[in-house]
This record gives sequence, structure tokens and C-alpha cells, in this order.
Amino acid sequence: MRFGLFKNLVNKVKQLFTGRGVIDDEFYEELETLLIQSDVNIHTTERVLEDLRKAVREERLENSEQVLDRLKRSLVSILTDPAIADKQALKESSNSPTLYLVVGVNGVGKTTSIAKMANLFAKRGKKVILAAGDTFRAAAIDQIEIWAQRTQTELVKHGEGTDPAAVVFDAIRVGRSRGADYVIADTAGRLHNRSNLMDELKKIYRVSEKELGRAPDEILMVLDATTGQNALSQAKTFMNVVHVTGIILTKLDGTAKGGIVITLANELKLPIKLIGVGEKAQDLEVFDPVKFVNGLFEAEEK
Repeated sequence: MRFGLFKNLVNKVKQLFTGRGVIDDEFYEELETLLIQSDVNIHTTERVLEDLRKAVREERLENSEQVLDRLKRSLVSILTDPAIADKQALKESSNSPTLYLVVGVNGVGKTTSIAKMANLFAKRGKKVILAAGDTFRAAAIDQIEIWAQRTQTELVKHGEGTDPAAVVFDAIRVGRSRGADYVIADTAGRLHNRSNLMDELKKIYRVSEKELGRAPDEILMVLDATTGQNALSQAKTFMNVVHVTGIILTKLDGTAKGGIVITLANELKLPIKLIGVGEKAQDLEVFDPVKFVNGLFEAEEK
């Protein structure tokens, strides 16, 4: 992975030491600018810089390699915060089927991510049922049907304009009767100014909870890494409506700056569970915080 401006950050930190010899206020100001340009928001940047200042004092950092190592450890600590680490793995129910509701605005790669999840689980020998819960748009139903065919996954769908909660309800019942391991439900792209759609999402949650006898096992929010700070505002909107349990971050394949991953973890205390790194069905990975941070730095040092 190569992350746009994070490449500049690694190189720039090294350049900042050339001819300087000390870590001064100007260094911190320039580093602050670089982090913000890399989609690390100001609040998270301040946390990272505070951690670095403390390390410089207590550990007497003296060169760029030491600073970069300390930055790396600081970012890993954010992504492995105890509030996040315990929820990092996808939750699975011992009472099948496990239900994942997938939410997010249109255009972030939601339906594609669902297909990638189906493909990932199928490779593990699991049986998956998809629910075409975005009945707001006929195109959305068509799209998930195409992906269901490509991944050889069973699909439960109703017509355009029908009750999406009924689709999810039927998918849970079909999943139970077929002995499926997972039901993955699509939902309409929810916008903060479409209160009717938000109410619809709450209804899906209630119906699912009643049929399962428990809350949905995960409510996964899909965010586009290339939208930067807008992804954070989208996340906050959804979290005000439903109990989002994790993030699927898409388009993290070179066009993203990378820092948004750190911002989301620090600001929301939500784990990033899966990342999309390409357009193909297999281009979905379980998120590994340490591997990710190492990639931010090591890939650019080559």
C-alpha cells in the first residue's frame, strides 16, 4: 500500500533533521501540517504530537529514525486502544445465522463490500445469504443480484419500493431454514437529511432483533477512505441513529492518504474491521492495525 501524502511525511521527517540537529518548535509545526495533510484531523494530530513531545523529553530522541519509530508506535497505540482491540474481530453468533447489517451512504462501495464479504466467507467454506435490503433503488437490487451470481451466493429480494425490513426478516428465516452461517443485509444509502430513511433503518434493526431474539451481530458502516474528513462526519451521523459496531473502509488502495484510518479510530473508538484494497471480489482484507501502520512507513522507505 502507498498512501499519497504519507509518503511525503516519511521523507519530510528525514529532511527536517538535515542541518537542524535538534527537535524544535518549528519541527513540530511542520510535522503537524504534514499529519493534517495526510487526513489525520487536528484533534488526533494534537494527541500524536503530545505523545512525541513527551517521548523526546523522556527518551531523548535524537534522529529521524527514532522519531519515525516513535510516531509508528503512537499510531499503533491509537489503533489498538483497549476500547477498540476487544471488538476488532467480527462477532459471530453461536446461534446461526449470524446477521450483519451493512449501512452507509450511496457511492461508498457498500454493495461491493457486501459481495466481497460473501466471497471471503465462501472461501472459508461458509454458507451465506444476501438480503437486498436497499429497496429504495431498483439499480441497487440489480447490482447485488449480479454480485450474488458472481459469488454463487443465494439472494433474498423483493421488488423496488417494498418494505426493506420485510426483506431482512425473510432473509433471516431463509438463512435459518438453509442452515446458513451468515446473513448479510444491504440497506439504502442513508443521508442525514432523509429522516424517513433513518426511521427505516431503525425499523430494520427492531424487526431483526425480534426475529433473531438478539440484536444484529454487527452493524457495519461502510466509509470511503478517499473522502477524508467527510467520512468522519458520515460516521457520526449514523452513530446517532443506530449502534454501529465497526467500520468497513473502502478504496484504501493508493488514492487514500492513510491518515483517515487513525482519525476514525481515535475519534470514534470504533474498530476498522475490514478494508477494501481493490475492485475485485477478493480485494477485501481483515484489518490488521500493526500491519497497516508498518505499511504506512515501510512501504514508503523502499
